[in-house]
Amino acid sequence: MIRTHFISGLPRSGSTLLSGILIQNPAFHAGMSSPVGSLINGTLEQIGAGSEFYSFFDEPKRKKMCRAIFNAYYEDLSDKDVIFDTNRMWSARLHQLVELFDDFKVICCVRNPAWIMDSFENIYRKNPFNYSKMFSPANRHTVYSRCESMVSGGIVGAAWTALKEAFYGAYSDKLLLVDYDLLAQYPEKSMKLIYDFIEEPYYEHDFDNVELSHDEFDYTIGVKGLHDVKRKVEFKNRRTVLPPDLFKKYSEMAFWLDTAGTAASVIAPKPTKIEQLTEGK
Repeated sequence: MIRTHFISGLPRSGSTLLSGILIQNPAFHAGMSSPVGSLINGTLEQIGAGSEFYSFFDEPKRKKMCRAIFNAYYEDLSDKDVIFDTNRMWSARLHQLVELFDDFKVICCVRNPAWIMDSFENIYRKNPFNYSKMFSPANRHTVYSRCESMVSGGIVGAAWTALKEAFYGAYSDKLLLVDYDLLAQYPEKSMKLIYDFIEEPYYEHDFDNVELSHDEFDYTIGVKGLHDVKRKVEFKNRRTVLPPDLFKKYSEMAFWLDTAGTAASVIAPKPTKIEQLTEGK
């Protein structure tokens, strides 16, 4: 029987890197964001209250249809023992997942939000003549407007609120938050903790030869290099491209550093470590 887990969390926080490591294990399947979550959500919209078809479906049938979508999408992976489906919004759908799967875990990739903004800004500046779909003409003018658009209902804000909901929710024990910096600095130690969390025997990964590419997807949204994974897993310290006030502002959004009020497991640096990174030490 195939076991199912999920990868969620924040953008620019290592989910692609984690998938690249996981797929070295021949028993595992993992990839970048899949359409399964969106397909399930779209189906529920079509057969939910307010739809002309609502009366044709009861609760058990809606549940069966959602599970059927998942099964159909991964039908050709019967040779795998474990499937990791990736979507940043799974953390806001735990109440659905607990109804669809008997046992699952969600690995949530996180990172100091200031470095997330820094990463997006770096990519933006590396593509000066390619205006991506990430920003509109109204909000692409400055680093301040670009960051604000990503947080206020944008790609970062949506994932951040979904993760925060799960972190303090009824099913927080299903979560393992993995900080990108620690995964990059200590990949073997981090992966052993992940294997322990999902209760699978550890596989000896090659952290010098990690491969995963999604150039075609990045090209379609006009953000070249968005999902690039370097072959060697390593952490490279550098100074931020953000103005100091923005870096300070977004650093304060790392709510998971305080584990009071949650049953989630967290692999993250201590606050003092975050302060050192902020200062570029």
